Amino acid sequence: MKYFTIIVTIIALALIIYNATMLNFDNLFEGQSIIALITILASLCAIVLLQVLRFSKRIDQKLKGKQ
Repeated sequence: MKYFTIIVTIIALALIIYNATMLNFDNLFEGQSIIALITILASLCAIVLLQVLRFSKRIDQKLKGKQ
């Protein structure tokens, strides 16, 4: 599970970087820029969810170790 979260996080970061290059700051909410913004936000959400999953698995392992 650890490797899965790391790989998906790296892919999400690559998507953020790629879509940041597609932004047109003159017309940020038109055309391809809005699609790039949506993809950047979706990638950020994916990273946050993966980090929550990773922390919850770590907490679960610590709780199982105490019992």
